[in-house]
Amino acid sequence: MSGHGKQRLKATIRDIATAAGVGTATVERVLNGRGGVRPDTTEKVLAAARRLDYARRLPEQHRGVLRIEVILVRPETTFFARLSRSFERIAASLDPFVSIHRTFVDEADPGAIANRIGNPHARRSGLVLAVPQYDEVSLALKRLLRDNVPVLQIVTRLEDVETDFIGIDNEAAGRTAGQLMAALQPRQGPVLVLCHSDVYSIHRQRVRGFADALRRHNRGNLGQAEIAHTHDDPMRAAEILQDALRRSPDLAGLYNAGGGNFALCDVLRKFGSGRVTFIGHELTERTTAALRDGTMHVVIDQAPEAQARRAIDLMLSRLGVVDAKIENPSIRFVTVTTESV
Repeated sequence: MSGHGKQRLKATIRDIATAAGVGTATVERVLNGRGGVRPDTTEKVLAAARRLDYARRLPEQHRGVLRIEVILVRPETTFFARLSRSFERIAASLDPFVSIHRTFVDEADPGAIANRIGNPHARRSGLVLAVPQYDEVSLALKRLLRDNVPVLQIVTRLEDVETDFIGIDNEAAGRTAGQLMAALQPRQGPVLVLCHSDVYSIHRQRVRGFADALRRHNRGNLGQAEIAHTHDDPMRAAEILQDALRRSPDLAGLYNAGGGNFALCDVLRKFGSGRVTFIGHELTERTTAALRDGTMHVVIDQAPEAQARRAIDLMLSRLGVVDAKIENPSIRFVTVTTESV
């Protein structure tokens, strides 16, 4: 070590080859522009070179277009529509050499999701995705990771696949809902909990957090939560709630960890508004109206705009486009009540 401190060693072609998982001859072809290298391999080499501070030596024409694919589900839902629009706005603000392409897949078709992960329609530099938990999908994502493609999971995650995750602390959101349910409902009665199903880890986490907090904060007036799966189908959610109100006219609480709030609000306005404490997720025009008229009491919003921004910042860092280290703590969720809309 010299008097000026430890000097950082310059990256070599062998360093780049090791980081990119290719041979030194491939690196030399890419850096010298001799061609004959697949576009996806070229991008892996260039990304590795940038990460190792070799980018200053790259000819400008080698930067190429970095294509980031975002795979989402359920474009008809307000939440994923908000998330998609956020990616669209971010894309419009980026340099022309970065392209963001959004793809929607059928959440009930694991084969189609896995196929899209493994067989993109165009060259892909990185992947951001929010998809349900299926074994077939996990295997496809693990194969992609073996190819050293940067992958980020957003909103929800496949629990058996190790990648960076961008999202809120969903168990904390559920605990918040459970604590508020116990505080806001003074009368006795059972509690109904609705969620999509077991294919989304975030819903399992929310339900688990809700149940834990309800047990801890319950003053003995609220019964043990009954859990039902709606698959985020508004009609199914409405039918389950109507049936619960028929079986338990004293229903005291409703926590919806998934979608379909508008259908639940319609049922409560007709049969149980004012009696049932209703806590749900995602701030929309409809949930805002429901807060204002007292049908809903709390809405927990997971800020999809902040999640999209974090995902792109983190991906650009992984691709070597930005030098700054991007921290990735949980996105802060927002708790909205009837008094704050």
